[in-house]
Amino acid sequence: MKYKDYYEILGLERSATQEDIKRSYRKLAREYHPDVSKHSDAEDRFKELGEAYEVLKEPEKRVAYDRLGSNWQNGQDFQPPPNWDEGFEFSGPGNEAYARGNLDDFFEAMFGGARRGHPQAGPSPVRGQDHHAKIVIDLRDAWRGAERSIVLKLPVVDEQGHVTLQSRTLNVAIPKGVRAGQHLRLAGQGGAGRAGAPAGDLYLEIAFNEDARFHVAGRDVSIDLPVAPWEAVLGAQVTVPTPDGAVEMTVPRNSAGGRRLRLKGMGIPGNPPGDLYVVLNIVLPAVDSEPARAAYEAMRQAFDFDPRARFYG
Repeated sequence: MKYKDYYEILGLERSATQEDIKRSYRKLAREYHPDVSKHSDAEDRFKELGEAYEVLKEPEKRVAYDRLGSNWQNGQDFQPPPNWDEGFEFSGPGNEAYARGNLDDFFEAMFGGARRGHPQAGPSPVRGQDHHAKIVIDLRDAWRGAERSIVLKLPVVDEQGHVTLQSRTLNVAIPKGVRAGQHLRLAGQGGAGRAGAPAGDLYLEIAFNEDARFHVAGRDVSIDLPVAPWEAVLGAQVTVPTPDGAVEMTVPRNSAGGRRLRLKGMGIPGNPPGDLYVVLNIVLPAVDSEPARAAYEAMRQAFDFDPRARFYG
């Protein structure tokens, strides 16, 4: 998607108050309104102003926008940084799916349809809003379950009109077998109710920390395992790491590089559990001594082997 600098569009610094944003939008909207403006680009500018104001006027959208970073340039191709929304608590409908075309679509996908809690006449009870946040856990927590202390930050507007983040700490039980993208419901931990009505719920979306060795797809997990050429050709017993400890596995004889070996039921626990796939990566020893060079020369002499025999057709 293309990045748009909403502060630049409204002629503001990032430290602007919510009142500054409203004031600047009203001034520029009058100047560029297509019905009265003499600017040749009035219609496009008016749409840009509306889009910028729609995001920055809402504290939640503004904080989310600010968390994307401040070093992007207008029109630059960009994607949100990984887990940019970790620990960000908001009252939208959930952030499990984003539009990928435009920045305004991105925020509409995240916050569209949220109940904003506008004041209503009378003291009638109103249940609190449901809140959402993403938390990132280690992969091994999905195998064993865990107790984790998490810090969430909720956007609020202070007395000076600046948007700040209010922190709170929660102790959360991570259930065994939890999957990436799954939501944990914490009853009564959302927005406060009014006139004695109950609070809303808090929904925590689960994501996994990136792991240099393991790759996750649903409940299935895969790992690239280095093996020596003789282990692949002659077969071997090898130790395979998993997020829940090491296991022993047999490498069959005459295994090629890239072969996927399935360890049934050894993925993320569940009903049924996922599988663990071990992908063989044949690693060649370095020629760093005369005996090593002689061993490669002896192998070349021992085999009548052309690796490109079928390559040229």
